[in-house]
Amino acid sequence: MELRQLEYLVAVVEEASFTRAAARLHVTQPGVSSQIRQLERELGQRLLDRSGRTVRPTEVGATVLEYARSALSSVAGARLAVDEYAGLLRGHVAVGTVTLASTLDLPGLLASFHRRHPAVEISLRESSSDELAEALTASRLDAAVLAPAYTSPPGVELQAIADEPLVAAVSRDDPLAVAGRDRLALSELADRALITFTHSTGTRGDIDAACVAAGFRPRIAFEASDPGVLARLAAHGMGVAILPAPIARDHPEELHVLFTDPVIRGRLALAWRSAGTESPAATAFLAHARAALRTPV
Repeated sequence: MELRQLEYLVAVVEEASFTRAAARLHVTQPGVSSQIRQLERELGQRLLDRSGRTVRPTEVGATVLEYARSALSSVAGARLAVDEYAGLLRGHVAVGTVTLASTLDLPGLLASFHRRHPAVEISLRESSSDELAEALTASRLDAAVLAPAYTSPPGVELQAIADEPLVAAVSRDDPLAVAGRDRLALSELADRALITFTHSTGTRGDIDAACVAAGFRPRIAFEASDPGVLARLAAHGMGVAILPAPIARDHPEELHVLFTDPVIRGRLALAWRSAGTESPAATAFLAHARAALRTPV
């Protein structure tokens, strides 16, 4: 009995197909079938029922399957222990982010972790802050960059990594720019068409709340998750964009920037499960991210 045969058995049962199992294992379908038949001959029992449209384990096959999974798990654990002893980390890290995190060098963070731990696979998904928090608590993500609410989601810990003002940005021929103003009361935007983020970014909630507190409901003309799109729309005179200050300042020839009173702040946080991560790779990534991402002063 070989570990390869047990791995093939588990894959065939989970995929309910020799063909899909072969694709998953990156081997040929006849090779999978041959190894399973060899295992059945060695044990003297049929492990798989091939009579239907899908492959299913026989009664004895289901029993063997439990031991096969246990054996494969033990071998993986032994390899991980040896890798850790040798200083080589393996595994997979799932990271999430809101679009607004483009103001951070998240690709640079992932790249620096990859250079340090090249055997660790990294995946990245983009979603709303609420969905990212839910994915964290459900263990579908190991860490996420999100726009936090005023209280931490249940089961999630946060480390602030960005806290910067959002500004109003208008085209250079807008009356606010022509007047040379650099500040305005937020209430002055009550009758203006606003260009701002979608609700998926999280920061949109802060913008809406600030407008309501100033006595009006914002009149949203355009919304997008990419701050660069918002900046270009404002540069073309389509309205007043509410943007992170660094993004607005990246367009000095096209945009005039005004600070609002009160100031709306754009906040980002690194989030992870309060109960801790479930793998050495995820633990190492979280430590790397917490050290690398800047904390606002």
